[in-house]
Amino acid sequence: MTEHTKSGTETAKTPPVPALENPYASPKARKYALAVLTLVYTFNFIDRQLLSILQESIKVDLSLSDSQLGLLTGFAFAMFYVTAGIPIARLADRGNRRNIVAISVGLWSAMTAVSGLVQNYGQLLAARVGVGVGEAGGSPPSHSIVSDIFPPEKRASALAFYSTGVNLGILFGFLFGGWLNEFFGWRVAFMVVGIPGILLAILVRTTVREPIRGLIENRTASEAQVPFKEVVSVLWKRKTFRHMAFACGLNAFAGYGTVNWIASFFIRSHEMSTGELGTWLALSTGLFGAIGVLLGGMLGDKLGKKDKRWYQWIPAIATLLCVPAMLIAFLTDNQYVALMLIFIPGTLQNVYLGNSIATTHALVGLRWRATASAILFLIINIIGLGLGPFGIGYLSDILAPSMGVESLRYAMLILLPTVNVWSAIHFYLASRTLREELKMAPE
Repeated sequence: MTEHTKSGTETAKTPPVPALENPYASPKARKYALAVLTLVYTFNFIDRQLLSILQESIKVDLSLSDSQLGLLTGFAFAMFYVTAGIPIARLADRGNRRNIVAISVGLWSAMTAVSGLVQNYGQLLAARVGVGVGEAGGSPPSHSIVSDIFPPEKRASALAFYSTGVNLGILFGFLFGGWLNEFFGWRVAFMVVGIPGILLAILVRTTVREPIRGLIENRTASEAQVPFKEVVSVLWKRKTFRHMAFACGLNAFAGYGTVNWIASFFIRSHEMSTGELGTWLALSTGLFGAIGVLLGGMLGDKLGKKDKRWYQWIPAIATLLCVPAMLIAFLTDNQYVALMLIFIPGTLQNVYLGNSIATTHALVGLRWRATASAILFLIINIIGLGLGPFGIGYLSDILAPSMGVESLRYAMLILLPTVNVWSAIHFYLASRTLREELKMAPE
């Protein structure tokens, strides 16, 4: 561009560099995006959790064993979920995360609806694999978006709010699944829950904007993508991440193990109907669980201002508090005592989520976040989702010849409290190196 001066000479001028327009400059825009992404995560867990409240009906209809059910809700789903998660997260670290989330929710919702049409175990397994592949593209890109629209001091709270989608999804999965199954059957339940998710995919694509990486922190994201091996190497070198990720996996083992089998436990040991039971579990694991996750993240941000180790101490304490309630709930013969005590692990079991995701993002660079989340969730889902439901189902089958209908009760009693204590130990070990390793985070 040139400009003519009064003397007739031409003077070259460099145009000013325009300031980047932040699509999330207003709190309203940030809250809207967070609410929509949380709704997506809620549908993620409605579609995932629905199978748990329906599995006793499916077991009878398709003549399945507990091991097959555990494989269906656990390992088979988890393997495809985590296998697809890494390449999708790598794409999210260099591409448009909003579009990936929209495509993913559309895919898993369609496969959930298809689950209502299956005629045998193989077809249902294939449909659940499709759900797993779709859901793999939901969380890591969403985590990265949330971290780019909220400042570090509010990140654990924001990610905890997002993570309430786990419990809200469990709430509606149990509630809708329980009553739909009772009145219309399990096939209708799958279709009724799956179809609205396709509309949600359109809402995400048309109303959520892609944030600018690093703008909220006044940092500029490099255009070069960090090699995957380097991300893995940096995280593996951090003792904080190793202990925290293992602790999360063990916590998820107990959480997924509980959520996937608790309905079957009450149906078998206490002879409850799916409608009444779904309402109880919607409140304990769903509503109160969402409150626990949100308060855990908010408490982490509040206490973390004084000492970053609280981001690990809070999950450790919450995990230990679940143990006495679990022991009594699985030993008592009074169904309402058991139902009331389940509110404690229901509230506290997922407190770790917001604090752990925020800590993971604090340990890595701007274009590493979706990949780092995917690595964390790979560990969580292999240990938790992959081994939790299957481990309980397998132990239940082993105990069945001697314990009969009560084999599931004792499988849960043996595994769940033990794993929770083990998890709390690793959260504590993660806290010991947290402050030093946060200072080593790459740009």
